[in-house]
Amino acid sequence: YGDHRDLHYPLRRQRQMCIRDRIYILKFLPWMIFGVLVAVFIGKDIPESIFKILMAIIIISSVFLMWVWDSMKYQKIPSHWSFSTIMGSLAGITTMIGNLAGPFANLYFLAVRIPKNEFIGTSAWLFFLINIFKVPFHVLSWKTINFDSLNISLSLTPFVIIGLILGVKIVEKINNDSYRKLILIFTALGGLGILIK
Repeated sequence: YGDHRDLHYPLRRQRQMCIRDRIYILKFLPWMIFGVLVAVFIGKDIPESIFKILMAIIIISSVFLMWVWDSMKYQKIPSHWSFSTIMGSLAGITTMIGNLAGPFANLYFLAVRIPKNEFIGTSAWLFFLINIFKVPFHVLSWKTINFDSLNISLSLTPFVIIGLILGVKIVEKINNDSYRKLILIFTALGGLGILIK
């Protein structure tokens, strides 16, 4: 009986992780969609310089708060609906206007303390779904997806595949705590990059 139970444990654990991943996506994705719809109507009216400065300030401030929160001895996972509402809406607005949702999604998933592998899988599904939702607006409304942009995307595809393979190899060697620190560092660098760009 013990051996039989041990064989089924990984399958039960995998199902539990899949269910938890879906819960996080269901909490975050609707507000991302809302943010995308808001951005469709206001995005072209926001000066790019002001938008970049505002987003960079929010991202860097959020990283600092996350670092302080991570260093606290007693940590409570944010469960109030306002947290996913604010972070999801900001992610939706920024992904539509400037493809800058990564830092907000990173901060959300770090705050709810998703382990490394689930973090990667949940993020991949989230951005896959939201990018599909964005395509009609970019094609029909903003006309930012065209044959020229498709050619550029195709030319970059080999490098994306190489980066994907290298990323998989590197992530396998990083533990959860180090991964969290790396995500915070890269998120902060992303915020600084927005200011410099």
